[in-house]
Amino acid sequence: MIKFRRILFLIFLLATETLWAQDIESIIDAAPNQEAFWSVTVRDETGEILESLNHEKLIAPASNQKLLTTAAVLDYFGSTYQYETNIYGKGEQIGTVWNGDLIIKGSGDPSISGFMYNDNRYFVFNKFLEQLTEKNITEVSGNIIADLSLFDRDYYPKGWDWYDFSFYYGVQISPLSFNNNAVDLEVFAEGEIGSLPRIRWFPDSTDYVEFINEQEITHPDFKYDEYYRRGFGTNIITLASGLPQGYYEKESLSIDNPELFFLDSFSKFIQTNGIYFDGELQLSTTEVADSSHPVLATHLSKPLSELVGWTNKESDNLYAEMLLKTLSAVSGEEPGSFEHGINQVRTFLADLGIDTTYVMMNDGSGLASGNFTKTTIISDVLQKMLTHPESEAYLKSMSIAGIDGTVAHRMKGTPLYNNFMGKSGYITGIRTLSGYLEAKSGKKLIVSLAANNFAGKVRPIDMIHEKILDYLYHKY
Repeated sequence: MIKFRRILFLIFLLATETLWAQDIESIIDAAPNQEAFWSVTVRDETGEILESLNHEKLIAPASNQKLLTTAAVLDYFGSTYQYETNIYGKGEQIGTVWNGDLIIKGSGDPSISGFMYNDNRYFVFNKFLEQLTEKNITEVSGNIIADLSLFDRDYYPKGWDWYDFSFYYGVQISPLSFNNNAVDLEVFAEGEIGSLPRIRWFPDSTDYVEFINEQEITHPDFKYDEYYRRGFGTNIITLASGLPQGYYEKESLSIDNPELFFLDSFSKFIQTNGIYFDGELQLSTTEVADSSHPVLATHLSKPLSELVGWTNKESDNLYAEMLLKTLSAVSGEEPGSFEHGINQVRTFLADLGIDTTYVMMNDGSGLASGNFTKTTIISDVLQKMLTHPESEAYLKSMSIAGIDGTVAHRMKGTPLYNNFMGKSGYITGIRTLSGYLEAKSGKKLIVSLAANNFAGKVRPIDMIHEKILDYLYHKY
């Protein structure tokens, strides 16, 4: 498929060869999707604008919004910051029994999953288990309580679409997160045509969710037809996809009430691994863990530099929103909120000397409607971060063309390979790409490209992005 797309790209380039070295406007004028609105800003390392098109017009940034959020988070916390998640004991140990409650205080850590730990999704739970076992605890006689006081109770930022709430990219945001607040579904279309495909899911086919399997195995020549819906406010997920015979599908689907999902998964994990528990799972929105309670187990996350790297390279919305709410909670008075976190990002940008009149944010990730900014502002942030004390971590968080992240599949076999690093963005009708381009001469360019209001597939827009970058690569 990649080779086929590359052939299409080369055909497009040849068809417009006479316009190749003219200018950006000519490239866009010769492109498909003439209904689209384009904005382009190109700067050098000093911040001087070298090329532009509609650069003072407002655009929706999609996931290029994460470039603003992660810059502010790195500025406030520093790249070595680590989340600390603690299990406190309320009660006392008598023999091998913890006679009382366990309190797990949510720290806002988004990485209690397998992404940071070689796909071992139980890595953090194992660390907790090891520490409880080292204390010779084999039974908990009380309850397991989630302390959720760090964040407010808004699960979603303003402007997220209800359609996205069933999927991994639109999960609920909570100070206690496990497995990216999703269940990982596998579907095996290994039966007869017309029959139900087999399913299984992580965590360990948990009964925290209920699947209504209405899927059908179709003829092998048919296309895969996806359908997943989680009932609003429930953990009942309807599956109604059509899967070609022999097809394998994997999808991460969101769950409702992530803190209870955390407790449910953790309690089942420790019971499976030798700690008896038959108490209740409780949630508290007020602080119940304090210095009077001993810490029975603790976990420090990977450094913030790695979390920001995952956020930008993989364009992870959960990570972006958890970082935003953590910024709010730590920089202000708890509980942290989306609105206060956004204000902190805007304050950071203002301190950089950026006019925030045209930075309109409803979330930290860029998924929300109502986000607007300018390519001049995005490129200005990128340029200023070159000399920021956390520039190394920020630059390392970018995807590298043809190598990793969301641009791993793009620009292979072209001069742009390994010479562009940045952040892509996409929501329906919006495609953005911003970052750093090393031109043929070795000159570093800061580029921000945005196409808004286009119809159809994203690939033709990507081709124009790549043609503009190639033009800049050769010109400078």
